[in-house]
Amino acid sequence: MSTTTIEKFIEGIPKTELHLHIEGTFEPELMFEIAKRNNKKIKYSSVGELKKAYSFNNLQEFLDIYYAGANVLITEQDFYDLTWAYLTKVHEQNVVHVEIFFDPQTHTDRGVSFETVIKGIYRALEDSRDQLGISFKLIMSFLRHLDEASAFKTLEQALPYKKWISAVGLDSSEVGNPPSKFERVFEKARDEGFIAVAHAGEEGPAAYIWEALDLLKITRIDHGNRCLDDDQLVKRLAELQIPLTLCPLSNLELKVVTDLRDHPIQEMMKKNLLVTVNSDDPAYFGGYMNENYIETAKALDLSKKQITQLVINSFKASWLSNEEKEKRIAEIEEYSQNN
Repeated sequence: MSTTTIEKFIEGIPKTELHLHIEGTFEPELMFEIAKRNNKKIKYSSVGELKKAYSFNNLQEFLDIYYAGANVLITEQDFYDLTWAYLTKVHEQNVVHVEIFFDPQTHTDRGVSFETVIKGIYRALEDSRDQLGISFKLIMSFLRHLDEASAFKTLEQALPYKKWISAVGLDSSEVGNPPSKFERVFEKARDEGFIAVAHAGEEGPAAYIWEALDLLKITRIDHGNRCLDDDQLVKRLAELQIPLTLCPLSNLELKVVTDLRDHPIQEMMKKNLLVTVNSDDPAYFGGYMNENYIETAKALDLSKKQITQLVINSFKASWLSNEEKEKRIAEIEEYSQNN
C-alpha cells in the first residue's frame, strides 16, 4: 500500500487509546490561555519558545517540563478544559474509547484538592460520552518518585470517587523506583476493587516487569519495551496475553529508541505479544493516535493486516464489556475488508 493509502486507512479506522496521561495533552496554546486566566507565570515568553523546549534526552528531562506545565492548572474548569481539548482532538481521529491516566499528586502536592481535579476531568469525560460518543475508563496513577505514604494518602482521597475510577497505575521516574516500593499500596487498592496496571520496562529493566506482575498483580503493562531482554518473561507475557501499551513516538522522543525503524513493536507481534499503540503524552511527543500509527507504519512498513491487528489488540486489551469488544472488533474487521 502507498503511504497515502495507509494514512487514509489509519485515519478512518475506529480506535481505542489505553495509555494516555491527561496532563500530557496540555498543548502550549491552552497552557498560555489558562495561565493568563489564573494569573500564573510561565517561564517561556511565547508558545513558540515553549515548543522549542520540547526536546528531551530522557524521561526525567520531559518530566521536569511536564510538572512545570501542570502548575497552571488550578480550578475545576481548568481540568475540564484540558480534558475536553484532548477528547475533541481524538474524536476527529476516530478514537471511540479511551482509558486515561491522571496524576492527582501532581496537583494535591501544590494545594489543589483531589475533588477539583477529578470533577473537572470526569465532567469532560461524561460530556464526551454524551456529545461525541466516546466511552471511557479513568485510571488514577501514583507518582513513583514520591514515597509510599503519599500514595496511601492519595488512595484514601480516591475512595469517595470509587465509582468513577476503574484502576490504579504507577508512573513518573522509573529508574530507582521499582514496583516493589508500592506493593502494599497496590494490595490495598486491589482490596478496594481497583484494577491494577503499572508503567514498567520503559527505561527500567525487565526485572521491574516481573515485579509489576508478581508483586503488584497488574493486568496490563504500560510500555514494557524491555521485556525483550528476558526470554522467560516474553514467554509468560505471550502465554497469559498480558497487554503491553506501547507508545512509539514517546519512545522516540525520550530516546528509548533512537530511530523508529528500530522500534520493537513488530518483533513483539511476531512473538505473539498482545501489543497496542498509544500516544502517552501527545502534546510533548509530536503526535496523537493517528500520528503514532502512521509514523510507526511508515517506519516499519506495516501491512494493512498488521495495522488492523494492532487496533483489534487495543480493543481486546481494553476494559470494555465482552459484548462491546465483539461489536467494535466486528466494525474494525468490516472496515478493514472494505478499505
